[in-house]
Amino acid sequence: MVTSGHARLVIAAPASGHGKTTVTTGLLGALRRRGTDVAPFKVGPDYIDPGYHRVAAGRVARNLDPVLVGEDRIASLFRRGAAELSVVEGVMGLFDGRIGTGDGVPVGSTAHVAQLLAAPVVLVVDARGQSHSLAALLHGFRSYRPEVRVAGVVLNRVGSPRHEQVLREAADAAGLPVLGAVPRTDDLAVPSRHLGLVPAAERGAEAVRAVDAMTEVVARSVDLDAVAEIARSAPDLDGPVWDPREEVAPQGSPVVAVAGGRAFTFAYAEHVELLEAAGAEVAVVDPLTDERLPEGTAGLVLPGGFPEQHAAELSANSALREEIAAFAARGAPVHAECGGLLYLAEEVDGHPLCGVLAARARMSSRLTLGYRDAVAAADSALFAAGTRVSGHEFHRTVLDPGHGTDPAWFWRGETGPHREGFVQRGVHASYLHTHPAAHPAAVERFVARCAR
Repeated sequence: MVTSGHARLVIAAPASGHGKTTVTTGLLGALRRRGTDVAPFKVGPDYIDPGYHRVAAGRVARNLDPVLVGEDRIASLFRRGAAELSVVEGVMGLFDGRIGTGDGVPVGSTAHVAQLLAAPVVLVVDARGQSHSLAALLHGFRSYRPEVRVAGVVLNRVGSPRHEQVLREAADAAGLPVLGAVPRTDDLAVPSRHLGLVPAAERGAEAVRAVDAMTEVVARSVDLDAVAEIARSAPDLDGPVWDPREEVAPQGSPVVAVAGGRAFTFAYAEHVELLEAAGAEVAVVDPLTDERLPEGTAGLVLPGGFPEQHAAELSANSALREEIAAFAARGAPVHAECGGLLYLAEEVDGHPLCGVLAARARMSSRLTLGYRDAVAAADSALFAAGTRVSGHEFHRTVLDPGHGTDPAWFWRGETGPHREGFVQRGVHASYLHTHPAAHPAAVERFVARCAR
């Protein structure tokens, strides 16, 4: 057991699109620039925002998702990554979570995580098109659930000094301090595509410039001392620190290749930590540039990402595609999620890929999004048949067929029973993202299979 009195706060908003990512990233960069050791977190299953947080904070960003990992793990996972001052970016609106999850704050919402961390909330509000009405909005968010402490507001996209003055008067009437007023500017725009922002890992130096711009505007526009004071007002948070070495036992020392690079950026930090704690020697392979798997590879992890955006380049690397196909044909363990699933297909939008799975993928106009309560449909390198998990889907591609003879998962959808994914030889491939911290036994099982 440890006692963690780290300063912490949660950045929330009335809804998506108010500027949480800009303010969070800018705060991390501005606080770090003046010498504060900062740690970034993100509520929910989002993989993209944490990439910008990492650039700003100079350290790995971690996700806090009560739906995927269970609310009992949130505080210990937070302590694993906490620093002198921790900033948690929320998801959607403050009280938006999994629908139909009780009478209190919805499970998985920003408010839920703020409660689990006993953390004060700073509300970011897009001020365009409003003035005195801000008072009613702030009053509503403060009073709706008093157990969620909204401690201040950052005004975003403020039009003029006069506009700022009126907004400050409105916030004062609602009893909330204004911690900053960020002006309207086009300089902070981050390019988006079909699943949200373009990941920082794909933008390289351009991402660094974008983070620098956010840092500059927040440093000019936000009272960092007041923000730090609110963060320090959080009570001590007692309890254990999540430790992967206490979750899994060493299973040998096999080499496990994990895909990375610009096409495969969707991975939780705890996954590699658990692989290593289970004895694996983790080696990164970039399917865009590396023509061979790392020497001695005994298992392969293909996380999510955007292979559909890089399909031509991935297809052109035929040497690695052929090696992965042969590797899977031997029965070697392969864990593929979402983007990794697509990479194992025969093709994506006509671009030949690994051909491990007898399925073809294409882009679709329909977004598939949501949590799933799933049951493992077959024994695999990861799960015993019947294992129950909470997972998350987030994609605009369609795979035909959507499952193999032995599917990876069963779950009940809106239209009835649903089968999804593929289990064949050592391959477990699915659109469903799971969080390894919730299922350390699956990581241990995978490494043991690799060691054999």
